[in-house]
Amino acid sequence: MKIKGKAWNYGDNINTDFMFPGRYLELTDLNELAKHAMEGIDPTFAKKVRKGDIVVGGKNMGLGSSREHAPLALKHSGVGAVVAESFARIFYRNAFNVGLAAIECPGISKKAKTGDEVEIDTASGTIMVNGENLRIKTFPDFMVKLLNEGGLVPYLKNHMKEW
Repeated sequence: MKIKGKAWNYGDNINTDFMFPGRYLELTDLNELAKHAMEGIDPTFAKKVRKGDIVVGGKNMGLGSSREHAPLALKHSGVGAVVAESFARIFYRNAFNVGLAAIECPGISKKAKTGDEVEIDTASGTIMVNGENLRIKTFPDFMVKLLNEGGLVPYLKNHMKEW
């Protein structure tokens, strides 16, 4: 998978309330969710983000509640991937469940500043930022399949007959 877009760097310990404030939890329409992506830390994000852009975090990206609203809002706002030094485990899994790539990359939060162009190539295990190649942790085959099919629910719908 290849993803190219502008970086949006938010640093360490970005919690799910920053990504999607709790006051909007009653929303179910994906387009409405997208309008509130990152609103808790950057109220203008949803209006400025473009398809394929990449949210960059430092350590412990996605800590806090286990709500799937945060990765759903990011995905439907156009975000192509979230790249961070490390992720809270529940956010990491929720991202894959909804079909949003969550990529671990040591050093990314210091290298990719907001506005930088970032190119991700999961097949080669690299991220190019400012002329420098950084190594990423590759995904197990099953996780790649989840992403390619849009998340866990579409994957299950497509493969249930195989069981």
